[in-house]
Amino acid sequence: MNAMLLKRPRLLAIASGKGGVGKTWFSITLAHALTRLGRRVLLFDGDLGLANVDVQLGLMPTHDLGSVLSGMALSAAVLTHPGGRFDILAGRSGSGALSALDPQHLDAALAALRHETTGYDDVLLDLGAGVERGVRRMAAAADTLLVLATDEPTSLTDAYAVLKLHQADRPDGDTRIVVNQAGNQTSGERTYATLRRACATFLKTEPPLAGVIRRDERVRDTIRRQSLLLTRHPSCPASQDVEATAGGLTEVRSHAG
Repeated sequence: MNAMLLKRPRLLAIASGKGGVGKTWFSITLAHALTRLGRRVLLFDGDLGLANVDVQLGLMPTHDLGSVLSGMALSAAVLTHPGGRFDILAGRSGSGALSALDPQHLDAALAALRHETTGYDDVLLDLGAGVERGVRRMAAAADTLLVLATDEPTSLTDAYAVLKLHQADRPDGDTRIVVNQAGNQTSGERTYATLRRACATFLKTEPPLAGVIRRDERVRDTIRRQSLLLTRHPSCPASQDVEATAGGLTEVRSHAG
């Protein structure tokens, strides 16, 4: 039992570069999917300036990341989603103090995620949009970086920027691509191929595809209703795709030991 409690969790960071591509929704749904596979999951809202995981889920947390940085134990600051059964450490929306965190305090927050989360299998970091210093620092601390992209040219350009900077920050890192809002599996794979070719040509690396999430109007419905897709529409295409992505990530973890 003690060995299990001391097990180091896997840190999965989810980034996009561009906002508005469904990154927070994907982070929430991936956390739920991993929980349904029997894993203990903490979802950390790492958007230090515009945190909104709690808003998307209709939750009103008493404590947040600011509480942890002020000295509260991380375990006391988390809340458990009543339906999804995964834990959440909320951010603080619109807090200039958090978005301007200096490297020392940001490293302290990341250390807390490492040292105070040994009861979890996975810690998911929903990173803010963009490629500013704090986002890059959190991405570099992760075991696996998932870069979310759509077929929009601006999304592809920004996703490539994330991949390029992450390679500079963490050349040995495990980086994978998730295509969201794809018309179908084939078009999603084409979007991935565009990014893969750019990485192969200019970065001399080819990040693997972690998953394709098909466009699904039921996603909009669950966001409007502040609910969980896998609970409200468990058999819809997007649910199937996120669960397949979660299964692939779990297989990667088990093979790595």
